[in-house]
Amino acid sequence: MERLKQQLQAEGIAYRADEPLAAHCTFKIGGPADVFALPETEEQLCRVIALCKEQGVKYYLLGNGSNILFEDAGYRGVVIDTMALKMGIGFLEQVAHPGAAPGEVYDAVVAGAGLKLSSLCTAALENSLTGLEFAYGIPGTVGGAVYMNAGAYGGEMKQVLRSAAVLFPEEGIRTLSCEELNLSYRHSLLTEHPEAVVLYAEFELTPGDPEAIRAAMRELMAKRKASQPLEWPSAGSTFKRPEGYFAGRLIEEAGCKGLTVGGAQVSEKHAGFVINTGSATCADVRELIRRVQEAVYRAHGDVLALIEKVQKTVYDAHGVMLEPEVKIIR
Repeated sequence: MERLKQQLQAEGIAYRADEPLAAHCTFKIGGPADVFALPETEEQLCRVIALCKEQGVKYYLLGNGSNILFEDAGYRGVVIDTMALKMGIGFLEQVAHPGAAPGEVYDAVVAGAGLKLSSLCTAALENSLTGLEFAYGIPGTVGGAVYMNAGAYGGEMKQVLRSAAVLFPEEGIRTLSCEELNLSYRHSLLTEHPEAVVLYAEFELTPGDPEAIRAAMRELMAKRKASQPLEWPSAGSTFKRPEGYFAGRLIEEAGCKGLTVGGAQVSEKHAGFVINTGSATCADVRELIRRVQEAVYRAHGDVLALIEKVQKTVYDAHGVMLEPEVKIIR
């Protein structure tokens, strides 16, 4: 690790040693990372990844940290902060699809992966472009939103995403269309290739009335504030929505609203959220998730089949699995 630090310093790539990860995720939980790299350019990002691979050092690409739970012991390796990338936002007018008929054009927004979704939505509003209103308030970055096909209130990235430039460490940079990314509920091609890095994305938007866009954004944000525990640190919705059900409703019906382990609690406001009441540890959250899974299984055993693997939704003849949406990073 010392050799890697020396090379980063020699090449002018900023980093911090033993950086507390609780400061870089919305759960406010997590021990220190051995190295917290802050590449500012695409070239520096590629170089950090290359150095890690050359030296056999584990690395993790971090955006806004809004769907992440870091271990209490931290991360033994390099956490790469993509929000440090100085890749902004650009607008392209009257863009034509390949092979499109004359006059079939759209307005495009190209945004860097480290840009916050809220900033992208605000920029679209300022340019009277509609289509991203649903994403206003989602606490993530452009890269993370593409990676997991982020969505809310009936909208999702696949409805507006045109393409994304993705770095595959073994192949180089490829531009993938929305179709090639194979977006579905909280899934994309990239979830099957965790080593891949979104560099920037192009969105297809439509000219609209700025007042109507602003009103829609305000309405959706008001809904969030009224129904979600935004005043507490969390990773957003803790469980993926089982097909045909609402996770929060199943959890509430199982009597888990307000259930507490240490500093972690099932929100009294919305049972689909596990919150950090101030002193929660990763161990607290994991134990609380386990208890919720068991309680939901007991309460809905004829409907839901509980499977221990946290990261995969499984359907069988008897029901569905309540799967944690938050990603635990070790």
